Amino acid sequence: MSLIDDIKQPISDELHIFKRFFADALRSDNPLLASINEYILHGSGKQLRPILTLLSAKLCGDVNESTYNGALAIELLHNASLIHDDVVDDTSERRGRSSINARWSNKVAILTGDYMLSNSLISATKTHNIDVLYAVSRIGMELSDGELIQLSNTHKTKITEEEYFKIIRKKTASLFATCAEIGGLTVAANPNQLQHLKNFGEYMGICFQIKDDIFDYYKDLEIGKPTENDLQDGKVTLPLIYALQTSEGSDKENVLSIMDSMDFSPENIELVMNFARENGGVEYADKKMDEFKQKAIRQLDIFEESNAKKSLILCAEFAASRDI
Repeated sequence: MSLIDDIKQPISDELHIFKRFFADALRSDNPLLASINEYILHGSGKQLRPILTLLSAKLCGDVNESTYNGALAIELLHNASLIHDDVVDDTSERRGRSSINARWSNKVAILTGDYMLSNSLISATKTHNIDVLYAVSRIGMELSDGELIQLSNTHKTKITEEEYFKIIRKKTASLFATCAEIGGLTVAANPNQLQHLKNFGEYMGICFQIKDDIFDYYKDLEIGKPTENDLQDGKVTLPLIYALQTSEGSDKENVLSIMDSMDFSPENIELVMNFARENGGVEYADKKMDEFKQKAIRQLDIFEESNAKKSLILCAEFAASRDI
């Protein structure tokens, strides 16, 4: 049994119900939209974010219809952001399949993402909880804000570690934090529980993103997902930030020249990858990732022992140990 299967065990029945909610939300009498939604449904991945919402709810109470609609709102918003991101980044592949923009067109992808975002807000209103609706609306702003900050920093080689963490808190960690928060909100968790859930989600999300950034410094054949994408886009992430800040000499100057000139040939990409690895960048990022994993797990100390708590701990472990 895989780690993700272990994570799902306490909410196996709830996940089956959630999948029905998700499938129902993607039904449409528009033939084009129906075909796109069917494509999305069959490529929906591990659905880690609704899993986090369901587990957080179960940690504090009983999963209910509001929980399913809250988890649905988050999953729809997440998918909308991925569709839009693929257009912005001119990405042709998502989860091993053609992206929506590549299979149909940029116009179709943008409109599909807009439709899914609106669907997300409708799902949030079905919780009849203004705090859930606020959380979903807020996270939509946070994700866009984070992406815009990262876009403005593209090709900048002087980005600091502080700026890096600001970006990933907004573009990744805030979504995980909101997943956990919404789970708690739908079962009337108390303010202290909600804060610890949000903290857990944030630290887990930071861990998750650092792992993604570490992936970028390995070849495709070494791990189970496409790599080098951020480097090819000129995005400077933690491994390279650390390597540039702690090294001197001609190798550093060469890397700076490549990044400044945006000369991302296969040979130069290989050179930058080797520079980050050989100057401790990947090792440092791995260390920081483990620190945030441990911080995430400590946030659960206030909760009584349960299968849901064990699975949330495994979620943090998964974020750090996954190979996809």
